[in-house]
Amino acid sequence: METENTAPTGSRWKLIGPGLVAAATGVGAGDLVATLIAGTRFGYALLWAAIIGCIVKIALAEGVGRYHLVSGRTIFQGWQSLGRWAGWYFGAYIIVWGFIYGATAMSATALPLAALMPFLPLWAWAVIAGLVGFVFVWFNHYQAFENVMKALVAVMFVVMVGLAILVVPHLGELIAGLVPNVPEHSLFYTLGLIGGVGGTITIATYGYWTHAKGWRGPAWLGVMRLDNGVAYAITGIFVVAMLIVGAELLHGAQVALASGGRGLVDLSDILAQRFGRPIAIAFLIGFAASAFSSLLGVWQGVSLMFADFVAHVGGREEPDPERSLPYPAYLLWLTFPPMLLLFLGKPFFLVILYGAFGAFFMPFLAVTLLLLLNRGDMPAEGRSGWLSNIVLGAAALLFVALCGQELIGMFG
Repeated sequence: METENTAPTGSRWKLIGPGLVAAATGVGAGDLVATLIAGTRFGYALLWAAIIGCIVKIALAEGVGRYHLVSGRTIFQGWQSLGRWAGWYFGAYIIVWGFIYGATAMSATALPLAALMPFLPLWAWAVIAGLVGFVFVWFNHYQAFENVMKALVAVMFVVMVGLAILVVPHLGELIAGLVPNVPEHSLFYTLGLIGGVGGTITIATYGYWTHAKGWRGPAWLGVMRLDNGVAYAITGIFVVAMLIVGAELLHGAQVALASGGRGLVDLSDILAQRFGRPIAIAFLIGFAASAFSSLLGVWQGVSLMFADFVAHVGGREEPDPERSLPYPAYLLWLTFPPMLLLFLGKPFFLVILYGAFGAFFMPFLAVTLLLLLNRGDMPAEGRSGWLSNIVLGAAALLFVALCGQELIGMFG
């Protein structure tokens, strides 16, 4: 494998991987059903918003990857350099987020499994999903993890795009949806499509995966940008496919889908009625691949971030976070304590705390990237140009608006 300051050799397309991992982790069941509902309610009118959302995520992930490669530091080191407040916020966020998200990821993966194999209850499939993810990540390092994630992406791609083709999209309306338009009562969905699809904390893990892949130094910027662009282009295809399904299959049919992963189970029932049980089964397999890829990505990637956080708070370097004690400790935290929530429900206080911390994370990421990538100590090849600054600045404003909207929804 190439080392630091060594230019990559061979075909760059063969090196693609970390971006696919980040994109697959970021697109979960909740993202897919949010896009599906937007298509159900507004047809193709918000297609442009979904595409802009992918462009915003490309800019954010590119900024994270560029910071890692050019500065030689991790994103947490960058946050820490901005002041203790950033470290304290991230530390509190990653603990609360992991506890709630662990239960959410296990439940989302369990939904299609319970629909496919109803001989076990939902909670049992959730526990099995968590344990399988835990064992796999515990005993495998990055390359095996990446290979499995690529396989899950392939399943997602074939199923979701195949479904979009099956419902026969109207090309004229599809093209018209590329023109920015905000229908009445669609502002919430428009902002959600731009800001919500494609990951939150998982975008910040991208740099850790490029490091685990062996990419070091500015010589890898071109590979990173290709990797990131391809990955979020595939994300965009997933999103457009689900919007097509909503627009063609459900728009105008007065179908009310449940929120979250439950809405995708509802869709499988509709597909069974329209196209037959084999198509519904194929869709549930794609749904399971999407949910499980998110679970695996978080189990592996956010554990890397936590190991880096603990190391630098303790004032030391951690050259191989996968082999450090905090890595399996956070993996345990993601898996076993959240199982209590599968049986007890989510306590109100924790839900509010989780929502509040989560609402602030994307504004935090966008604003801190703007600061880190424009500082005087950033080498010239790593500093943001005018286009990057415009996109990151617009993203920061968007996420501040979404943050306010979410906080008003929680407390208003």
